Amino acid sequence: MPENSVNNFAGIEVALSAMHGALISENGEVLSRRESLYEPENLIGAIVELTKSLREAGEIKSVGLAIPGLVNRETDRVLISTGLPFTAQEHIHSELMQATGLRFELENDANSAAYGEYKAGAGRDARDIFYIGIGDSIGGALILDGKLWTGASGCAGEVGHITIDTEGSECVCGNTGCLETTASGPNIVRRARERLNRDSTSSLSSLAMQENFTATDLALAATNGDDFSIMMLERTGRSIGIAVASIINLLSIEKIIVGGPIMEAGELILKPIIEEAGKRSFQQCFEATRIVAAELGVDGVAIGAALLAKDAGK
Repeated sequence: MPENSVNNFAGIEVALSAMHGALISENGEVLSRRESLYEPENLIGAIVELTKSLREAGEIKSVGLAIPGLVNRETDRVLISTGLPFTAQEHIHSELMQATGLRFELENDANSAAYGEYKAGAGRDARDIFYIGIGDSIGGALILDGKLWTGASGCAGEVGHITIDTEGSECVCGNTGCLETTASGPNIVRRARERLNRDSTSSLSSLAMQENFTATDLALAATNGDDFSIMMLERTGRSIGIAVASIINLLSIEKIIVGGPIMEAGELILKPIIEEAGKRSFQQCFEATRIVAAELGVDGVAIGAALLAKDAGK
């Protein structure tokens, strides 16, 4: 089949132990979805297999690969990623191109999610957006006039490392009291466990019955009316709102989009984010900014990566 007759694009999100893939058509329709687990020592082989699986649903013109780390798109190199083995950082692009015969575009996962929301989700009616992704870590991305703004070092958007509590917990980055220490998925769970252990009334929560729960489980319990989970989401939302206020005051951005599994709780977390941001930001800037939940859900990063691959070929 001639290359110019192939109009499908794949996107693959690499998380800490799993991958999520999506195949989209030229007009952005999701044609197929795939998920798989992987072992770090076999990351490249697992990406190749997932690509083959997506290919079963239709030929692929190019692939966008979304990685949790700092990516230099000019050199196709992963510069920093705590979630990938060193050898994969060095050779991942060339090895994937060789193994599949396809063009690969590397990108940071938050940038990919932001691009997906901008093109096909909650940001499609905006010119400028800031995206915040709440997951195993907290990522951010800025799109100005349709273009990703990565800054002088490529690190722009690191909202997870805005300090919200100078006397808070130590962060993996070496700082103290970063947003990530409070509002990332694992830290939401940590805070919930600490509260469950010291507050006897919290034993009434449905989470107390679960040995291993996640931030997604907490969000689900909140939507089912669990008072403890609702309280934890409100506190988490206020922490995120502090960081959102800083973004509003600095950028006066048109739209701020918050995504990630925790947003399954909808208004239960979005409302405290908005309320806290309103208290802490310059009022005229706040009133000009819309704070909304992401729309693409679990497909968001993979769809964004596929769209980046599509548009990179233009």
